[in-house]
Amino acid sequence: MKELTELKLKVLDLLNEDARRSPTLLSTLLGVDVEEVKEAIAELEADHVIVKYAAVVNWSKIEDETVTALIEVQITPERGRGFEGIAERIYLYPQVKSVYLMSGAYDLLVEVEGRNLREVANFVSEKLSTIDSVLSTKTNFILKKYKQDGIIFEDREEDNRLIVSP
Repeated sequence: MKELTELKLKVLDLLNEDARRSPTLLSTLLGVDVEEVKEAIAELEADHVIVKYAAVVNWSKIEDETVTALIEVQITPERGRGFEGIAERIYLYPQVKSVYLMSGAYDLLVEVEGRNLREVANFVSEKLSTIDSVLSTKTNFILKKYKQDGIIFEDREEDNRLIVSP
């Protein structure tokens, strides 16, 4: 793993907050030449530190019936590959959005999306649970997202009450 320069770390922080920031704006915010910022971004992309620029969408604001589930998976590691081979087999399914190796009561946390509950249930019963190394699964459906990637989805009313002190 490569150690990043202070400039690259600052660029990453600013892009992580808002990936729409231009190199010109970043250079102004950081007080450096725009070419330095462009070079830093190009190197971060080439090294796959920056993998993708994505929008965080509040899907509950539109007519979207997509169902998301977090599935706790207990597995038996493969000899010579550990968890890697099973994780790869799972993350290659198009329904799978994320796979995490976890500590605790289960080994992998798998995020899956489907058009409805039945589609997710079929994925778990027909594909995920049939993998030889999978010992058990526990499916948790997301009912509502309040916050994702540091962004609050709820429209909050400000508390305009007066502060009363004795």
